[in-house]
Amino acid sequence: MNTLSSETSTLHLVIHGKVQGVFYRDSMRQAAHHLGICGWVRNKRDGTVEAMVQGAPSAIDRIVQWAHHGPERARVERVEMTPAKGQFNGFEILG
Repeated sequence: MNTLSSETSTLHLVIHGKVQGVFYRDSMRQAAHHLGICGWVRNKRDGTVEAMVQGAPSAIDRIVQWAHHGPERARVERVEMTPAKGQFNGFEILG
């Protein structure tokens, strides 16, 4: 059963590839801010980047499209997406 309202979508993303050490997290924070998306982004020990994104469905579509490319120096291999729950305010980079 989908418990998300029609006005807000929440996704958990795991981005694989050359995504650490290329300003991926800060670039995603800037893109999220521009799109009005709340959530967070962080590096994982396995070399991936993990993010939680929440916002209007059209904005979520745009951040997912962005995530498949990332910043200029990134080389994204794939993006895993799963529906998620939670309530977020602002968008932050987690340690």
